[in-house]
Amino acid sequence: MALVESFETHHDESNKLAVFPTFHKVEGKMVVVVGCGDEAAAKVRLLAQTKAHIRVVSQNRPSEELADAVAKADGVFILSKFNPAYLGGAALVFAATDEEQLDREIVEAAREMGIPVNAVDRPELCDFYTGAMVNRAPVAVAITSTGVGPVYARHIRAQVEAMLPREAGQLARLAESFRSTVGKLMPAAIARRRFWAEFFSGSVAANTFAGETQKALTEAHRLLNSKQDKRGYVWLVGAGPGAEDLLTLRAQRVLQEADVIFYDALVPDEVVSMGRRDATRINVGKRKGAHTSTQTQINQLLVAAAKSGKRVVRLKAGDPMVFGRAGEEILALREHGVDFEVVPGVTAAFAAAASAQIPLTLRGVASSLVFATGHDQHGDTLPDWAEMALNGATTAVYMGRSVAGKVAALLVSAGMDLSTPVMAIENAAQTKERNFAGTLQDLCDFEHHDSVNGPTLIVIGKAVAHADQSRSLPLSPYKNTSLPAVVAA
Repeated sequence: MALVESFETHHDESNKLAVFPTFHKVEGKMVVVVGCGDEAAAKVRLLAQTKAHIRVVSQNRPSEELADAVAKADGVFILSKFNPAYLGGAALVFAATDEEQLDREIVEAAREMGIPVNAVDRPELCDFYTGAMVNRAPVAVAITSTGVGPVYARHIRAQVEAMLPREAGQLARLAESFRSTVGKLMPAAIARRRFWAEFFSGSVAANTFAGETQKALTEAHRLLNSKQDKRGYVWLVGAGPGAEDLLTLRAQRVLQEADVIFYDALVPDEVVSMGRRDATRINVGKRKGAHTSTQTQINQLLVAAAKSGKRVVRLKAGDPMVFGRAGEEILALREHGVDFEVVPGVTAAFAAAASAQIPLTLRGVASSLVFATGHDQHGDTLPDWAEMALNGATTAVYMGRSVAGKVAALLVSAGMDLSTPVMAIENAAQTKERNFAGTLQDLCDFEHHDSVNGPTLIVIGKAVAHADQSRSLPLSPYKNTSLPAVVAA
């Protein structure tokens, strides 16, 4: 009598796959595609990313698309009625004739010869499926979905394409060149695991992804020859105007790689939280009259963290190179020999212009654009951009709300017409965005809008008249009230 008569499982089967994902070795082997249309062309283009020899068979002349694909893949086209002999020596077969009976004949012939076969758009006939592929040779990612079809697989593929840098294959090739040496120098498995963990997530990978191949090679040798010297890396990252979906793909990737994130006060928590879950987050924000850390202290923090082997993200609102003090941080990193990369972001002027549909340049109206700040490092209103504004440039004034009256008075005294169109955009591209529209005369009063406390960009120039002002509030808080308007002298 058996010790166990029955065994019933109550596990949920919904999370189990109906297929087992594998990769076929096709280097130097023949792969046969039977068909003459666009589906056959799609398979040839996919196979062309491999080192397989490609043979295409059809009794009809190939479509222009297929002929082009075969030529680019250095394949062979055989104009002939299908014969099982054409499958001889093949590693894989694809039936793409768009004729069900012929596809069935091809499938049966391949199976009799012991060759795995795929019938395009006929899953019930397939021995294997081809997924949407992300090629980072020698790294490959294939995505397939037998339940909801290829559309979802392609959608996932697009996301993987974005997350996996083009240089991932180059990093894999570099790793392969070190594999034998690492095995000899580090016989202990734990030592090898630690080496490769640092290799793929530290300065070697960071320099490879930044295009610094020689630095990456140098760092790999350093890592191999020293158990103690861990080199850090710094990314100066633009967080954009604050909307998570305006963060660049590169910014998202490096946030996931960071050990520590130093972020500005204007960067929303939702963006900071996109960093790696176990990353240390440090607020070094600076607002007018209230600095958590001085710039010198921030420079020291970045250098110290990198010198300790940390991967560091310095997260700045907008773009690091536009009023983001990136220049001072770059100088400090260079002086201390710290490797770094600048990851650009969507600056406030572009985000504001997109939301309010302001054409910052417009043929026949404005052919130049000025980025200006309402304050210099001593807190004074800067006058040196006024002449360009007078000559027709669209002027985007950063950090200008509290000195809006001074800015208006400066431009009026320089000769700008009081009727010049002006818009102010608070919290650009965020859900709490508000737009204010008026003229240069109204700008004199804008700083008296007590409810405006978010980051605000002011755009001045004739091109502003072509913006969408349908949802804008009055630029002057005194409009439509009994209070008198204030006119700049």
